[in-house]
Amino acid sequence: MTTETSGRLQRPTRARSAPPGRSLLERVADEVDGRADALVRLRRDVHRHPELSWQELRTTSVITDVLSEAGVEVRTLPGSGAIAELGAPDPRVRIALRADLDALPLDEGTGLPFSSRTPGVAHACGHDVHTVGVLGAGLALKALEDELIDHGVGVRLLFQPAEETIPGGAHTVMEHGGVADVDRLLALHCDPSIDVGTVGLRVGPITAASDSVHVTLTGRGGHTSRPHLTQDITYALGKVVIEVPAVLSRRLDPRSGTALVWGVVRSGSAPNVIPTQAECIGTLRMLDSETWDTTGPLIDEVVQAVVAPYGVSATVRHVKGVPPVDNDNAAVVALSKATMTLLGASAVVPTKQSMGGEDLGWYLTQVPGAMGRLGTRTPGGPTYELHQGDLVVDDQSVVIAAKVLAGGVFTSIGPDGLS
Repeated sequence: MTTETSGRLQRPTRARSAPPGRSLLERVADEVDGRADALVRLRRDVHRHPELSWQELRTTSVITDVLSEAGVEVRTLPGSGAIAELGAPDPRVRIALRADLDALPLDEGTGLPFSSRTPGVAHACGHDVHTVGVLGAGLALKALEDELIDHGVGVRLLFQPAEETIPGGAHTVMEHGGVADVDRLLALHCDPSIDVGTVGLRVGPITAASDSVHVTLTGRGGHTSRPHLTQDITYALGKVVIEVPAVLSRRLDPRSGTALVWGVVRSGSAPNVIPTQAECIGTLRMLDSETWDTTGPLIDEVVQAVVAPYGVSATVRHVKGVPPVDNDNAAVVALSKATMTLLGASAVVPTKQSMGGEDLGWYLTQVPGAMGRLGTRTPGGPTYELHQGDLVVDDQSVVIAAKVLAGGVFTSIGPDGLS
């Protein structure tokens, strides 16, 4: 495994083999613990060098170097991202572990010694932890590959680019066979609201559907002293921003939890000029998959109705982003067994469905699986928020992620296939 310390790449010593006679999950813990310091250093290295969606070239190179050195078969995807294979060459069961590689376009303000070296880019969603957690799980499983082969189990590691964009990199991974012949998919996502050493789990939807909505208004501009001779784009935009979410709240079942929130509102550049174009861009989120499937035409209908009295033209670009991540019961049970065995009976905590979007949902439309919420808060420490430049995660979260994911592979195995 390669890590960066004091600006140089160093080779940590290989983990020692665990003594025989121990259970499979005890051996998983031994393999991960033997690499714990190296995994923490590697996570800090990835954190220090964040890369935006579709630009994760260095991160992909680090991953492939480490896996190749460990003897894991790995292939890179076009541009960035990678898929690795280990275990039985012709398995009766194949389990996939998924990580996302990209960072966010914001400045880091943590002041940590391994803070981002790239201005305007930071790992503020924990993808550095996801990446090295899956990598650590893969290394532990490689060390126990004989057990995987004996049980007829194949493991596929998915290192996905561009989770933070719409549409995201899940489609690229699937187009290149990422979930072909996969029987179960497991993943973890950082949760800074719960303590390190715990994992939040629930059966059913755990995230929301999330789409992009971009409304562009055009019309004849002019002087603000004569709005009756113009098409007042700015006034019409204000109506769109306020009234479209309000109308949707009355046209859609409130149990769907639909929320349209604008993040960008732009119109004009001078106080005495009515512009000829304006726009608003936001996200449409909802908890219900059936509502998500039918909402696109309704948004266009409502926007057109709202702007009609003002004589302006409206173009609506609605891009379907991600469906809800819908956790499969058996996959949740596998993660729960691994977590409680490795971390203790109280390590599994309940979690609620959130309004956040995750393109892991696309994989779970093809393959049953589950995502758990990985606790990253230092016990007694502050609670941070995702997508904020001050996010700090406990170093041990990456070690725990590796244990739970590798353990989840073995707790997925039943005598006749998946359990």
